[in-house]
Amino acid sequence: MILMDIQQAAVSGGDLSVQPLSFSLRAGQPFTLLGETGSGKSLLAQAVIGTLPPGLEARGTLHFAGQSHPLASRPARALWGHTLGILPQEPWLALDPTMRAGEQVAEGYRFLRGMKREQARDAALHDLSALGVAEAADRLPQALSGGMAQRVAFAAARAGGANIIVADEPTKGLDVARRDEVIALLLQEVRAGGGLLTITHDIELARQIGGEVAVMLRGEIVERGSAEQVLTRPQHPYTRALLAADPSRWAARQPAQHAREVVLEAHNLSIKRGGRQLFSGQSLRVHAGEVIGITGPSGCGKSSFGDILLGLLAADSGKVERHRQIAAVRYQKIFQDPPSAFAPRVTLRQALGDVIKRHRLDDRRIAPLMERLKLRPLLLDRYPGEISGGELQRFALLRVLLLDPVFLFADEPTSRLDLLTQQQTIELLVEVAAAQNCALLVVSHDEALIDHISHRRIRFGEENSQSVRAGEVAIV
Repeated sequence: MILMDIQQAAVSGGDLSVQPLSFSLRAGQPFTLLGETGSGKSLLAQAVIGTLPPGLEARGTLHFAGQSHPLASRPARALWGHTLGILPQEPWLALDPTMRAGEQVAEGYRFLRGMKREQARDAALHDLSALGVAEAADRLPQALSGGMAQRVAFAAARAGGANIIVADEPTKGLDVARRDEVIALLLQEVRAGGGLLTITHDIELARQIGGEVAVMLRGEIVERGSAEQVLTRPQHPYTRALLAADPSRWAARQPAQHAREVVLEAHNLSIKRGGRQLFSGQSLRVHAGEVIGITGPSGCGKSSFGDILLGLLAADSGKVERHRQIAAVRYQKIFQDPPSAFAPRVTLRQALGDVIKRHRLDDRRIAPLMERLKLRPLLLDRYPGEISGGELQRFALLRVLLLDPVFLFADEPTSRLDLLTQQQTIELLVEVAAAQNCALLVVSHDEALIDHISHRRIRFGEENSQSVRAGEVAIV
């Protein structure tokens, strides 16, 4: 049964035009748009649900419930919540910063399903518990990790009873276990007879979801077919290149030699969050040019550890020593969720210009860095909310590189990037570490990626975090 039929959907008016595409969302049959960051897949989804940025125009026709509407009229807005559930690419931009997570999920049950307050609250707590984030119910969005915020947004999208889910990068920033949980929940919706439109650069997500896959490149579909056929026997060169960019398939490399100069040292760090001990007695010595990888499940303290090293978070005990002759501004961080690092009503051109002006830098460095990071010049005049999460993450990296960091804490720096751009970005990070003698601390859920780039690895987790000691960190 066809739940929604999209005919000749296209987007124009920006620097990237999305060419006409027709597809149907059928009960029990997923449809996935797969491609690199900036390929146009999110623009196409925004055209369908009626959330295109100003200045862009949608064409095509949307058929549902026996009616036809032009996409330009944004008819899908009337379906939000009770028929069409939207899981956004950036959960922190979708969640109300003044409302606790449990209340936001309960709203769908109250106002779309007509439940009473207590009944809606119980249903919301059940959903959050099923997603492994029961502790998030009484927290504000800004107190949640990126993975937790994503799962809260997922619960909110489902609360109104929608039978069609539009999921924009639903697994970004999640460890493998949490990713598989979200995939299982999406498949549960499909098996119950719902429709699912997924926009992703996560090949494993597309493979597990199954159904039909369409691969996008520069606004066009270059390959389309069953997930099994496209992801196992790809025909187009771009699809083959995309699959080959998976970190598990990267060629083996020997990390470059690093200096012995110590740029940062931590002694016996301990911290609790939400009444739970994340880690205790952790020590680490970091050398100039050294690449250290951190892996572990969501919520185990990886981000908190890096924030303590930078002085962004106070430890309950222990101390951190940084090189006294190096300016504090050269100890920098790339955030897991770039929207939290950019003012929402300041264009990207001004955001970079402010850094140039404040630190008296050479603005001629911006253009070559943008080219290397595959960022189009026209993006400079947009606001952070008007570009994809992957593009915004690359702007965050660009801004940090302008400051010539000596220590860079990269917190899931590629969780929003497609595999091709991820490989290029990671290579750039490693090159910077070697060329500028910059120490690099990288958090990632991708074990293969960390294996590929690191001199040493730290494994965090409830069972093994106690093993992280200076001189005893697992060496890869």
